[in-house]
Amino acid sequence: MKTLRIAAGLAIFACNWAAFSQSNVECGQTLNGQLQSGAVLTIDSRPAGIEIVGTDQEGIRVSCKADDTYSATHTHLRLSGTPSQSKLTIDGEHLNHNNIQIHIEVPRKINLRAQMPAGQVTVNEIVGDKDIELYAGQITITAAHKWDYKNVDVSVNIGQVNAQVYGEDSGGFFRSIKKQNTDGEYKLHAHVTTGQIDLLGKSPHAPGPQ
Repeated sequence: MKTLRIAAGLAIFACNWAAFSQSNVECGQTLNGQLQSGAVLTIDSRPAGIEIVGTDQEGIRVSCKADDTYSATHTHLRLSGTPSQSKLTIDGEHLNHNNIQIHIEVPRKINLRAQMPAGQVTVNEIVGDKDIELYAGQITITAAHKWDYKNVDVSVNIGQVNAQVYGEDSGGFFRSIKKQNTDGEYKLHAHVTTGQIDLLGKSPHAPGPQ
């Protein structure tokens, strides 16, 4: 009986260890990990061009390209956490962009948090809360489905906010667009200190199915 209890304890420990696993690869290699629908994904990245795409598959798949071998071998992708709450860290020896391009495939329905000093963040077909901040660069959020946000707060200190989804554009110093929709479900916060934000999709008041 004691042996069975020890075996059961080891099995539980192994499962917990697997759930909190960590993967680490260089740019040029593909990182695959567990990420379930409805999860929270936090991205902390060095300057880069990042595209995050929602799919109908479970899990996360990250690919990375660089202009030269040195930049690739000195850029690392690290995934940690659990399938319900994960963190993707992208770091490197140098802080300049070096044309690092990162493509991330995730379940369509997740809550996304992303922070990067400079670069471009493009989010396509992600259904859920979003909190994205850049010091310098561009954020683009696109949705083919109806724009289903309850609270929207997007701003730039210097630059442009192009909200096609609301039929509004605003450029200059300290520009922002704030919206509330009682029929919406999710929260969107996006901020760029210097740069541009684009919101592309169907109007929240457009007829038709979600």
